Amino acid sequence: MSNRWVAVLSGGLSHEREVSLRSGRRLTAALRSAGLVVEEWDADGQLLSRLKEHRPDAVVVALHGGEGENGSVQTILELAGVPFVGADSRACRRAWDKPTAKGELSRAGLATPEWAVLPHATFRELGARPVLDSMIDRLGLPLMLKPAQGGSALGAQVVRDAADLPSAMVGCLAYGDTVLAERFVEGVEVAVAVVDGPDGPHALPPVEIVPESGVYDYTSRYTAGLTDFHAPARLDEATAKAVGELAVSAHRLLGLRDVSRTDAIVEPDGTVHFLEVNVSPGLTETSTLPMAVEAAGTSLGEIYAALIERAVSR
Repeated sequence: MSNRWVAVLSGGLSHEREVSLRSGRRLTAALRSAGLVVEEWDADGQLLSRLKEHRPDAVVVALHGGEGENGSVQTILELAGVPFVGADSRACRRAWDKPTAKGELSRAGLATPEWAVLPHATFRELGARPVLDSMIDRLGLPLMLKPAQGGSALGAQVVRDAADLPSAMVGCLAYGDTVLAERFVEGVEVAVAVVDGPDGPHALPPVEIVPESGVYDYTSRYTAGLTDFHAPARLDEATAKAVGELAVSAHRLLGLRDVSRTDAIVEPDGTVHFLEVNVSPGLTETSTLPMAVEAAGTSLGEIYAALIERAVSR
C-alpha cells in the first residue's frame, strides 16, 4: 500500500470550493500518514490531460457540490479508465437530485418529510402568490426550503411565517432554479456515515447535531463553535440502530459505494426521517464524518486507504 500513488481531487468551481479545499488538505494529510504517496489536484480544465500524463493508481474525489457530486467528474474518471473512490456517475446523479433520492426511498417504504418541487418557471407562469399559498395549504408551516440540487445547506432556510416565504424563495433560488419545499420536522438531527467493507456497507456511529441557531445552515456547519456535536449521538440503542439501518438502506437503494453520509431527523416518537444523502462527505474540522470515524475507534487514513484498495481492485 505504501507504493500507491493517489490523486486527491478538491477545489473546483462550485459554491463549495473553499470547503472542498479544506477537505482535500485534511484527506491528503491522513493518507500520507497512512503511507501513501499523495498529490492534491484542483478539478479544472487540465484534469483529463493530467490524468493521461500522470496517471495515478487511484483518485479520491473530495469535491463538494456541482460537478464533483452530480456525476460529471465521475464520468470523466470513467472515460479515462482511472479507479476512483466513491459512487459511480449514475448513482451520483440519483443522489445529487434531492427529490429523486427522496422519491426512491419513499417508494421503498422509508420515511421522509412530505415535499413539493417547484421550478422557478412555475412562479413566472402561474403567479407566485397562488403557488406559495397552495404550498402552505398542503405542507403547512413551518417549511424547510432548500435547492433541489446542492450541498452544504447553501440556500436552505426554515420559514415559520407565511410573510417570510417570498423572500426565502428568492434566497433559495439564488443557488439553483428549482426549490425543494419540505414539511419541517422537529427532532434530533443526525448525520450517519456509511462505509463499504468486506461484508458490505456498515454504518459508523451516528453524530448528533445541535446548532446554536436552531438551524444547521452553511454558517453553522463551517464556523467552529456555532454547533455542538455529540459522537456518538445521544440516542437509545434501538434508535441508534434504526438510524444506522436507514443510512445503509439509502446507500444500497441509491446504488452508492465506498462512502456516503445520510442526514436524518429523529422525531420524539422515534420515527426516523431521511433528509438527504451526500456522496462526497465533508472532511473539515467541523464535518461529521471525521467525528464518526473517531467515535468508531479508527482513522481517516485507515478507512480511505482501504477504500482506495477496493477502488483499485474493481
